[in-house]
Amino acid sequence: MQSEKSSKKEKRKKNKNALSQKLGGVFVILALVLLMVSLAFIFIVVSMERKRYAVREAENVLNSLATSISSDIDNYNNISRLIMVESRVKNFLKADKNRTDMLWCTQQARLGAQDILNVTSGVDSVFMFRNDMEYATTINPREYYLDTDRIAEPDWKSGILAMKGSSSLSVNGNGAIFKTTRATLLTINRAIYDNVTQKQTGLLFMNLSTTFLEDEINMVNPENICICTKDGVFLAGNNRLVDYYIADHPYEDLTEIEVPEPTDILSLYTLKVRDLPLVILYSIRKERRLMPLELLYLIMVLPLIYFVIVVFAGSFIKKNITNPIFALTSEMEKKRQKEVIEKIDIKLPDNEIGSLQDGYNNMVDHSNLLMERLVEKEQTLQKAEMRVLQEQIKPHFLYNSLETIGFLAMDAGAEKVHGALETLGSFYRNFLSKGDREIPLKREITIIKDYLSLQKLRYGDIINDEYDIAPDTENCIIPKLILQPLAENSIYHGIRMKGEKGTIKISSFRNAEELHIVVKDTGIGMSQEQIDKVLSTEKTPVNEEFGGSFGLWGTIERIRSYCDSDDAVRIRSEMGEYTEIEIIINLMPKNWNSNGERQSATDKEQEVAENTKGEK
Repeated sequence: MQSEKSSKKEKRKKNKNALSQKLGGVFVILALVLLMVSLAFIFIVVSMERKRYAVREAENVLNSLATSISSDIDNYNNISRLIMVESRVKNFLKADKNRTDMLWCTQQARLGAQDILNVTSGVDSVFMFRNDMEYATTINPREYYLDTDRIAEPDWKSGILAMKGSSSLSVNGNGAIFKTTRATLLTINRAIYDNVTQKQTGLLFMNLSTTFLEDEINMVNPENICICTKDGVFLAGNNRLVDYYIADHPYEDLTEIEVPEPTDILSLYTLKVRDLPLVILYSIRKERRLMPLELLYLIMVLPLIYFVIVVFAGSFIKKNITNPIFALTSEMEKKRQKEVIEKIDIKLPDNEIGSLQDGYNNMVDHSNLLMERLVEKEQTLQKAEMRVLQEQIKPHFLYNSLETIGFLAMDAGAEKVHGALETLGSFYRNFLSKGDREIPLKREITIIKDYLSLQKLRYGDIINDEYDIAPDTENCIIPKLILQPLAENSIYHGIRMKGEKGTIKISSFRNAEELHIVVKDTGIGMSQEQIDKVLSTEKTPVNEEFGGSFGLWGTIERIRSYCDSDDAVRIRSEMGEYTEIEIIINLMPKNWNSNGERQSATDKEQEVAENTKGEK
């Protein structure tokens, strides 16, 4: 045996060495493969990086320009809000059309809007339409003309009204306001609402000159940039780029447009400006160098960097992972050979490997604790069973029974004495049960019937017992003497204390592989606090409310231990009405045949039934 252990140990050492050698070889091969792959892909990387560099450049330019334009539009939106709430503008919008000073009111609205526009630039004009389509404007009307047919169309203002006061962007007043110079205008449209009644009072059209877009483009490169609407209407920049724009294409994110040859454009990218109907086009010319030399030098050095990293990673893993794991497994093997369960105390890195040692030591502590609990539980169970056998049939019960039999002998004659003695003999015969710890349910019912018969001899008609035992539960195996303590508790702590006639009903039924036994009495009931104390899993929860007796709590503990479940006993009660104790026993764990193999509940019950017939 010792030689076999030694050979296993030597074999394990060889395997460890083989693992170390394999790990080293793997890292060498990995380093060479990475070196070769890196060299092979340098050309591919350079080619791809040229394209990526162009994309990054376009993305940076377009995002920066889109942010600036969005900021400008936000500023103009704020100005339009100020015009909406200007008092003279509000008076004009709400004024009665038949007022005699309507011309003066219109002029005041114009002055109010101009006062606000004096602090900004880029606003070409503002049109303020009343609901009756009369309007005031900040510019000489002769410089503009209105398309009345377009204004009469329902969709001219329906889209603006649908925004519920929020702004929208259009070209040339949503197609109805034009400059006589035919210059393209970018218009901020919004419906105006009264801030008190919340009713719509008019429409506001702020026309912006595209010069602010030209200013933004000039800060970058006007030759490479073009700004247009999502419908392809040119606004600012290089108008030649609009020829490549596809109006029905979704330009939500950075998108590259294919440019047909011949042209000096290498790549053309587009980006939509936030949630505005504006699109920016950015072109990259062929003469541009798309990759810096520094990046090219870095790519050339990458293979060497890869090789160094692999070598370093291999040495790091060996020092910090494989060696500590070998040391830990070696120490665990020593404990196994000593056939002891002890903690491991070796110096390991303060990382996950150290956590393995801590986890193992915690497992050892937990295993020792479980074994101690198991031994303690077994000892407690044995003591409980012995104590139950000693406590259940108390001397005073025997004395009271004998005293009752004596009174019957004096008062009623020998027949009742004979019946009482026969009942008492049957009770003790079934109580002893040939020393069995487990008996069929029907034998337990026989015991409780004899017990209650003797108690009725003592207490007379104050006790009434009823039984509802399902036939398919009679041969189910249960721990012996689990019903007598419950019946005793019902008498002494329930029915007697109520001071009137009471009933103890014992019923059973089967739910799949679970046996349910219910003991119900019509006594004084239990409070929730009393139920919690009785169902407590503490070792000594016996309280004065139950006479300090071991019977009820000890029986509950026996049932829990037998079923290996804290929920095997349930108590329901209503003060002054009843107490109901339900026992739930899983039939499967106890169903084993004589060969140590699991057998079905039906087979077990048949075996019990046959043994019972034999005893009879």
